[in-house]
Formats: sequence, structure tokens, C-alpha cells
Amino acid sequence: MKVRFLKPAQSEVDDAVAWYDSQSRSLGTQFLDDIDRAVRRIVAYPLASTKIEEGIRRCLLSRFPYGIIYGIDSETVVVVAVAHLHREPRYWIDRLREKE
Repeated sequence: MKVRFLKPAQSEVDDAVAWYDSQSRSLGTQFLDDIDRAVRRIVAYPLASTKIEEGIRRCLLSRFPYGIIYGIDSETVVVVAVAHLHREPRYWIDRLREKE
């Protein structure tokens, strides 16, 4: 199964890595490792994460307060957002229309 990040989701990852690196050396790398583990879980068990909208699921990171918001399009996991869980909920919802 392939994984594709929408551009805004990739920007969220890049911004979070930069912020965590500014807080502590190698913390950004640890964040990326947590993202990688979550993505591998999604690929292995795409329907196991919590369904939050029709066709949309959220996989929580184990160490950082983020969730990977994704849908499944044929044989591709489409990451819509990498959302901080303590910020505005559902800010990413308009991205679903842009994806179609």
C-alpha cells in the first residue's frame, strides 16, 4: 500500500520538526520516528484507527500530541493532515474537498 501526504500535511510535519528541533536537539528526529511508526501501523492495519468522518480515520502518535488524519483511496493511504491534538479541531476538513 502506498502513502501520499497532501502538501499541507507535509508542511505540518516540516513545521513541527523545525519547532521540536528548536526546543531540543534531536527532538525533531524523534518526532519523525513517531510519525514513521504511525504510518507503518496505518499501512499494516489501515482500518484499525478511529473513524472520525465518513471515510476518514485518525491514528494517534504514541509520544507526541499529534494525530495523522487519513483516508484510503484504492491502494493508497492519503494523509490529509498531521494535526496537533490541542489546537483547533477539524481545521483540515476543507482539504477533503480539495483532494477530490
